[in-house]
Amino acid sequence: SKLQWSTAVSMMVFAWLFAAFWAAMPLLGWGEYDYEPLRTCCTLDYSKGDRNYITFLFALSIFNFMIPGFIILTAYQSIHQKFKKSGQYKFNTGLPLKTLVICWGPYCLLSFYAAVENVMFISPKYRMIPAIIAKTVPTVDAFVYALGNENYRGGIWQFLTGQKIEKAEVDNKTK
Repeated sequence: SKLQWSTAVSMMVFAWLFAAFWAAMPLLGWGEYDYEPLRTCCTLDYSKGDRNYITFLFALSIFNFMIPGFIILTAYQSIHQKFKKSGQYKFNTGLPLKTLVICWGPYCLLSFYAAVENVMFISPKYRMIPAIIAKTVPTVDAFVYALGNENYRGGIWQFLTGQKIEKAEVDNKTK
């Protein structure tokens, strides 16, 4: 079924309000912002490790990492099952979840470690690496989708070279 405009707009508004809620909480006293170790921009202040930080961290992790990860997992498993039935594999359905875990995993681990132990003994340059990797997610996701989708890949190739890619016929009997 096709996605209706009203549903798409509602989902977009929900996403923006959800993001605004979690971004505003440290400004309202739940959690706290501080400069990143290299003082280039702000991040969560994980140097304190107090109850305020720990409760915010766990809520943030559940609602912004674990639940979206579960949704991605179940949605792409459903897509994979549909591809499997049709015999047409359009892209690697496990890749979006892997990029989420690879890009956000180090940041989550550092934050959870900061909840139980002092992380100030780690060099500021090393503490910056997980934050930088996490900030690359929108770009990585765009490349994963663009290069992993057959139609986009063909369009990119045609744009760059002017040549149209002919679709190869897939023999469903061999699979």
